[in-house]
Amino acid sequence: MLFNSGQFLVFFAVVLLLYYNLGHREQNRLLLIASYVFYGWGDWRFTGLMFGSTLIDFVCALKIEPCHDHRVRKRWLVASVTTHLLVLGFFKYFDFFTGTAESLAAALGAPIGLMHLHLVLPVGLSFYTLGQRSGLGFG
Repeated sequence: MLFNSGQFLVFFAVVLLLYYNLGHREQNRLLLIASYVFYGWGDWRFTGLMFGSTLIDFVCALKIEPCHDHRVRKRWLVASVTTHLLVLGFFKYFDFFTGTAESLAAALGAPIGLMHLHLVLPVGLSFYTLGQRSGLGFG
């Protein structure tokens, strides 16, 4: 669904109408669900990735919030950021590294056949991973 399409206009109008007729907690739930629907509209296969990413941050936030030990809080933050960077790195570089390893092995006279996944980078993954962390001083 493109931002300049009629579908988006209808989607936005429905979400906006519902939003202003709900209480604060329900508004948050609506926006979460609407975000998953909007993201899944482009390619539903990546909604599981987005849900997993949300779940990781939610669990880490639940661990950080009540904790008074700065070191433990920092470990949970690092765990969240590291997990997201690993996911981004996997999608962006897995095929590149397997291709490079195959080329190097062939140049050394020991051709190998590694698995290529032909991964497609999910839309907005780099922004979500790097841009959304700006509140934490990472973006």
